[in-house]
Amino acid sequence: MGSWNSTEMEVLSSVFGWIAFCAWSISFYPQVILNFKRKSVIGLNFDFVVLNLTKHSSYLIYNASVFFSSAVQRQYHQKYGFNEMIPVAANDVAFSIHAVVLTAFTLFQIAIYDRGGQKVSKTSISILSVAWLTVIICVFIAIPNHSWLWLVSCFSTLQVVMTVIKYIPQAVMNFKRKSTVGFSIGNILLDLLGGLANYGQMAVQSIDQHSWVNFYGNIGKTLLSLVSIFFDILFILQHYVVYPAHKSVKPQSSDLVSQEPLVTSSEDA
Repeated sequence: MGSWNSTEMEVLSSVFGWIAFCAWSISFYPQVILNFKRKSVIGLNFDFVVLNLTKHSSYLIYNASVFFSSAVQRQYHQKYGFNEMIPVAANDVAFSIHAVVLTAFTLFQIAIYDRGGQKVSKTSISILSVAWLTVIICVFIAIPNHSWLWLVSCFSTLQVVMTVIKYIPQAVMNFKRKSTVGFSIGNILLDLLGGLANYGQMAVQSIDQHSWVNFYGNIGKTLLSLVSIFFDILFILQHYVVYPAHKSVKPQSSDLVSQEPLVTSSEDA
């Protein structure tokens, strides 16, 4: 099995990993605290929350399986080489657990606090139904051949798809409003820090191992950071360059727009 060649690189990788964990984890709390203070979830998009729960649940399944399952690890080494280290670290598992818990708690807040007339859109429900139906099919395909690595890779692919879907509506909303008023840039800055630190951790491991298998062997983690960084930069440009706050001419409309579902449909569920 693969092991670190340099103690310094191992320590540096851990530092990057836990920076990513802290940055990504802290980004969940402002919304939870805001909901608690207001005793209301009006303005919080329910589509984003349910899509995010599927995203983080699938990522947790992938991370936990690769980190703890000897069968998955054996198939990984058979595919990429027995000298390669597994591409999932303890901070990846810790982040996924924390993300699922906080997102589920946010759903609990949605259930108990004032929701106004907001609901999850039928479009979101349809997306989630197709996603989990696909996962069930993948499970039945994997079981006869014991293709565990392929199966957990399907969960990794699902979380990447959910990541892309959850970001696009917010970018479009900012464009339509020509404003980012009401949109927390603090979460985006923390998300960008987490994505960069995540890439730093992967790069350090690859340099130490003199191999880039760490990137394409864990394509889900690679794409997760790439997609997150892309949209984070887009949101930062929208917030500070394209639609800075002092140019917003209709701040009173932000409350109305914030109540629109991120994923729109012709009718709501």
